[in-house]
Amino acid sequence: MNWDVIGHEWAVHLLRHALEAGELSHAYLFTGPPGVGKGTLARALASALLCQGAARPCGACRACRLVAGGNHPDLFWVQPESDPGTLKVEQIRELQRHLSRTPAMGSHRVAILDRFDQATPSAANALLKTLEEPPEFVVLILLAPDTDSLLPTIVSRCQVIPLRPLPVARVADALRERWGLEAERARLLAHLSGGRLGWAVRAATDADLLRRRQQRIEEMGALLGAPLTDRFRYAAELAGNPEAVQEALDLWAGWWRDVLLLATGAESAAPEESRLTNLDYRPRLEQLAAQYTPAQVLARIQAIRAASERLRRNANPQLTLEVLLGFDL
Repeated sequence: MNWDVIGHEWAVHLLRHALEAGELSHAYLFTGPPGVGKGTLARALASALLCQGAARPCGACRACRLVAGGNHPDLFWVQPESDPGTLKVEQIRELQRHLSRTPAMGSHRVAILDRFDQATPSAANALLKTLEEPPEFVVLILLAPDTDSLLPTIVSRCQVIPLRPLPVARVADALRERWGLEAERARLLAHLSGGRLGWAVRAATDADLLRRRQQRIEEMGALLGAPLTDRFRYAAELAGNPEAVQEALDLWAGWWRDVLLLATGAESAAPEESRLTNLDYRPRLEQLAAQYTPAQVLARIQAIRAASERLRRNANPQLTLEVLLGFDL
């Protein structure tokens, strides 16, 4: 009933009802933070649309198996060609050529446009024509972190499905039951994920993800007492990778939130969902909580969040980091 999607029951119910009633929109926009499940839900919807079984998606028919393997001739997954990178107008035009043809196996052609917030202006404008006058058999699914990162003309032509992080306890349960993780490791990854099951699963299988986290934490600790020139040098290096910048800011905000919980004594009384994110660094967090006042910690959190918001509004990454690292922190 939930299309084998963990969580987001309301979204699956809405989409399943629209499919059964023949009332699907021609274009959807799934929003939410990276790893929250946008791609999983998009693939499930594609499988339901292309399934040849009686109960869609059945997961067993040839069409479902082709979707799961990424080989279905009527499913097109488009994303930036590099990481980080941009989704280019040539990719959209190539997609439009495919979508202009009738389905090869079933009654639909489905296009999933991943990280569409990274589309160039020309690519976004090129897609508008398909959004405005799509072939009747085409369903478009755009994935982006939020609606603010896209052109209003794009958003207005899609039905928006906003996905939110899952309860931390539910992520931990899924990691234990479906992926076989030991309970303590599942709990740690669930807290680190902030309820983003996709992120937690990647962290369980990709050691580099946790190594990058450890590196960012160590770099932040070193920067606190570093000369201004070292901070500016670090800002220049980090600014060259936009995704790394956002990853670092999110990590730093979560780190200082943990410090604030300990500094105010709120952590012990908080429910499981609101306790420490960085459980494995508790001793270090307690040291910082004793070193800084709650007001000082709150000011750091606000500065990091302000920097993150400026970047979302296309501020200069290096200048934003220089201000944050050189003065605000």
